[in-house]
Amino acid sequence: MTEASGATRDGEDQASYTVDDRAGVLRFLPAGDWSVTAILPIDADLRAFARTKPGQPEAVFDLSGLVRLDTAGAWLIDRTAAALKAQGVKVRFENMKEGHKLLLDKVSESEPPKAEVREPVSLYEEVVGHIGAVVAAMGVETVAFIDFLGAVLATIGRSIRHPRRFRMIPLVHHMQKAGFDALPLVCLLTFLIGAVIAQQGAVQLRRFGADVFTVNLIAIIFLREVGILLTAIIVAGRSGSAFTAEIGSMKMREEIDAMRTLGLDPMDMLVVPRVLALVVTLPLLTFVGDIMGLIGGGVVAATQLNMSPDVYMDRLRGAADFWTFGVGLIKAPFMAIVIALVGCRAGLDVTGSAESVGTQTTRSVVRSIFLVIILDALFAMFFTAVGI
Repeated sequence: MTEASGATRDGEDQASYTVDDRAGVLRFLPAGDWSVTAILPIDADLRAFARTKPGQPEAVFDLSGLVRLDTAGAWLIDRTAAALKAQGVKVRFENMKEGHKLLLDKVSESEPPKAEVREPVSLYEEVVGHIGAVVAAMGVETVAFIDFLGAVLATIGRSIRHPRRFRMIPLVHHMQKAGFDALPLVCLLTFLIGAVIAQQGAVQLRRFGADVFTVNLIAIIFLREVGILLTAIIVAGRSGSAFTAEIGSMKMREEIDAMRTLGLDPMDMLVVPRVLALVVTLPLLTFVGDIMGLIGGGVVAATQLNMSPDVYMDRLRGAADFWTFGVGLIKAPFMAIVIALVGCRAGLDVTGSAESVGTQTTRSVVRSIFLVIILDALFAMFFTAVGI
């Protein structure tokens, strides 16, 4: 039999424990005041006892001698019992008061979880697993995007059947903010890119004595691909991110929940006006961007190729037909739908933190530009296949 005790406090029993192993069963008998102010002196003895492998297969914790027990004391008892269990000893408790049982149960539940031991995996398995997770996430995202597209189309259908649901003022507002306010940036960048394409094309074609075909290069590349692609990327970075930030801020401030409480559909109020605004304005921006790109190419042709405006226009008419100009405009509404849907859906996915707004805004820009490029490639292959 062994015994350990703590310091004595006035008017109270000291914290102590007795270990009796004479009857073939290890009996642990704590006694006295096991509160945070009294247990420190016996803590080291308890640690040493818990590290000693007992000779009996069973241990009984008899709590009948406890005068006082708080969370700290219960934690010491639970720690000792856990150490004995780890050595294969079967532990049971006797003579527990209801309050003692509740304390021990709570302390036992609050133990830190055991560290998960992961089996080592090969580099091949890690790479393949990561690729699989990315593919699965893309599949989930694609399904969610199609579902959101269906909800928007259903809302537009309801607005057609019930014109009073349609919000004209928000539509005009977003046409100005997302479309026409972007005109200066679109005009400047398309003018510069048109000039750069013309300058580089003239330098390279001059080596073969074919610098006169620079006009053909500008017309085909800019009208079919670069004009719409550059304009869509500008709109995705400028207006798509604005859609996400605006709707995300409303979601964070619970304004969207307030709309639903008032019986207003956020799809009618927030999403549909933005989608239709881009569908209307992106083709117009593309048209203006194409003209500015051709003007930029014409400036370079006049300065480097000594080509007069009349000759430049005449060669443009010979190099580009209706479909050369129309291909870019056909792509514009589809790209507008993609940009607006990605931006609005990212805004609705915002949670209740400002960090989430920034994260979703970044994702919306990246996804919009990625999908715009993919869509442009699909259209290019389609028009090539049908001979346009």
